[in-house]
Amino acid sequence: MLDSFTQRRYTSMLFELRAEHRDLDAAIELFIRNRPDDQMGITRLKKRKLKIKDQISILENLLIPDLNA
Repeated sequence: MLDSFTQRRYTSMLFELRAEHRDLDAAIELFIRNRPDDQMGITRLKKRKLKIKDQISILENLLIPDLNA
């Protein structure tokens, strides 16, 4: 069980990561439209997006307790 301070901190981090994830969606779409031949740049943005997705999953797992445990 997380204390209230830690829970608020993780919730805030989760909010920021979700916003960054959405922003990267738009950035990737724009990047592909403007520079379709720059596969390295596209790949870099997509990898960043996947890392953020992983961080979001970790925080969600910390905030939502496993009911089967």
